[in-house]
Amino acid sequence: MGALVQKHHITEQDYLLWEAESGRKHEYIDGDCYAMAGAGEKHNLITGNIFLQLRLAMRDKPGSCRVFTSDMKCRLDQGRFYYYPDVMLVCNKTDKSEFYKEHPCFIAEVQSKSTARIDRHEKWPVYAQIPSLHYYLLADSRQKAAQYFWRDETGAWQHSQLTEEQTLNITCGDYHAALRLADIYEDVVF
Repeated sequence: MGALVQKHHITEQDYLLWEAESGRKHEYIDGDCYAMAGAGEKHNLITGNIFLQLRLAMRDKPGSCRVFTSDMKCRLDQGRFYYYPDVMLVCNKTDKSEFYKEHPCFIAEVQSKSTARIDRHEKWPVYAQIPSLHYYLLADSRQKAAQYFWRDETGAWQHSQLTEEQTLNITCGDYHAALRLADIYEDVVF
């Protein structure tokens, strides 16, 4: 998240119109807009690696799910929030908006020094309220480290660190993908 670009509150509809014409990405938080900063090489590689693994798992399963990178907005809390997750997996066929999605089952954020607090303490509590969300991954762009949250069979959120020995198995309906730390950080040099 970047600097606040509006001092006055704007409506959701005004945000969507303005965002479509802006030429820059802005996240919308309860009436305020924040400019998004650009990302560095490591951030882009990590985002691409996660996207690739999720996309490859869709082969031979046409139309079951769609995976998006940071150019697709996620609409939350009936339009009070719009975030641009780094990677978002949507397996809900009713989620048909061209410019945002509301029913992701997996979200990944690639953290930097400036976004780590926001991703964990501001975005995560909002993301956790999405009924369709089952996985939230936080991948660090400064070191080879990732943590994730997942909903257990009771619907409660659990938390774990992804280790070299583990695989994060992502299941959304008929969709299944596996993410390993080595997959997330392939070709990333620290």
